[in-house]
Formats: sequence, structure tokens, C-alpha cells
Amino acid sequence: MLRCCRAAAAIAAGCAPGSPRGRRGLAMAKSKFEYVRDFEADDTVLPNCWIVVRLDGRNFHRFSEQHEFKKPNDDRALQLMTKCAQTVMQELEDIAIAYGQSDEYSFVFKKKSRWFKRRASKFMTHVVSQFASSYVFYWKDYFKDQQLLYPPGFDGRIVLYPSNQNLKDYLSWRQADCHINNLYNTVFWMLVQRSGLTPVQAQDRLRGTLAGDKNEILFSEFNINYNNEPLMYRKGTVLIWQKVNEVSTKKIKLPKEAEEKEVEVTRTKTKVVPLHCDIIGDQFWEEYPEILAEDS
Repeated sequence: MLRCCRAAAAIAAGCAPGSPRGRRGLAMAKSKFEYVRDFEADDTVLPNCWIVVRLDGRNFHRFSEQHEFKKPNDDRALQLMTKCAQTVMQELEDIAIAYGQSDEYSFVFKKKSRWFKRRASKFMTHVVSQFASSYVFYWKDYFKDQQLLYPPGFDGRIVLYPSNQNLKDYLSWRQADCHINNLYNTVFWMLVQRSGLTPVQAQDRLRGTLAGDKNEILFSEFNINYNNEPLMYRKGTVLIWQKVNEVSTKKIKLPKEAEEKEVEVTRTKTKVVPLHCDIIGDQFWEEYPEILAEDS
């Protein structure tokens, strides 16, 4: 393959690969224009740090309205986001855990990852492009009756966390944000959809209220116990690697038998599994210590 490339380069330069001029051309393969590479910034991130790539939907408020997302939560949209995140983890190397809520997802790369020589631009662009293309590709699987009107956009950022506690606090922050936003949105849309308030009136009603106030409005006015709302809405989605047994049927031909027989075959595979659970407390990390293990 390399020989073919060199030959192609020589031919492109107007030289036969075996000719003296061709050999001189190969020896002088670098062009005078290559100095422009010196303008590229060195974006290698610090070693021994957790690398977190967080992406967010760009202008998703408008996107969700034009595509008629259900309020306050649309299962189709949340499941599509998770499918895209699973695809990212399966396609890219060294992602230890991911966490998502609403229109955002955070991907945590291992502290010792050497993927793409730890170049920040590679981490961010690969994650965002893989996620965005997956969103378009899998859209029809979740929004069967809703046409995709225009391509969605996502932006990304990269942050480094030097210690395990820093990383756990980051993920706790995102889950706390999920709770705060979902509680507000649940009350807000109940006031709009069931009490007939306008969005502005609902905002005025909720201005200055605390979590306890919002819970009281839900319970006293709509008979909703917020703690009984689906965990996916209240806790978001955690993606981790787990070994899963998959059962399939296989046709085999047994000795002394004329016809093939179907038998069940169990294989163990490592897959990306979604969980809807608390990650702020210690229980999750005690149950899955391999996530933070140095040699994971």
C-alpha cells in the first residue's frame, strides 16, 4: 500500500517511479508549503487527568418545538439521545462512563487514555460528529411519524479533572442539574397544560419558589408525587460497560441424526448498558469500582 502511494506521488510529480528523476522527487517529498503546519496549536491535554467531553444540543428549544416534542419529557427524544451516546461509546475508544439528560451528554475518557495522543480537538470533534450523525441516522427509529425537518446541531467542550473526586463531583453536578431542571419543567408544564396558564403566567407563579414549594404545587393541585415520576426523568441516564449474556438459537447436526436441530447458545458480550440511578451517593461507585480503577 505504501509503495503504491509513493508511486502515485511520483507520477503526480511527473516522474516515473523507477527513473532517476523519480527517485530524486521521492527524496524531496516535502514541499515548500509545509511550513504552514507550524501554525497549528499544540492541543495535547495534560496526562493523568480524566477527559470529559460534554455536548449540548444547539438551539434545541426551537428544535423541540418544531418537531413537536412532548412536554415536559419526550421518551422518544431521550431514548434517541441515549442510542446516539451508546453508538459513540461503541465506536470510540477508552470511554469509561457517560451521563446524559435532556439535550446533553457527557463522555468520560480514561485517565491514562492515549487515544489520538490526547489531542483535545480530536476528542471533541470525534465525539460531536459521531453523535450528530447518529442522531440523524437513528431519528426514524424513534420518531416514526415525525419527519426530520432540518439537521440538528450540537456543540462540545472539553474539561480535565485530575482526581477521582473531581470527576464524581462533576457527574453529581450534572445529575443535580437534571433534578432541578426536571422539577421546574414538570410543574411549569402542568400549570400550562392543566391549569390553563400562559407560559409567562406560569413563570411568574414559579418565580422565587423552592423545591419544596414546587413539590407542594404538584401534589396539592395535580395529585402528583414527584418521587413517583420515572427515574429517567429525575435521574437522567448513566451508560456503563457490562457483561451481558445473549441467548440465540443455532442449527446443528447431531451424530446419527438426519435432520438439523435447533439449540440455544449463550454468549457473554461486553455491551453499553443504560442505568437510571443515583450517582451522587457512594452506592453506585461501590457497586461499580472498575469505572475509576487505574488499570481499567
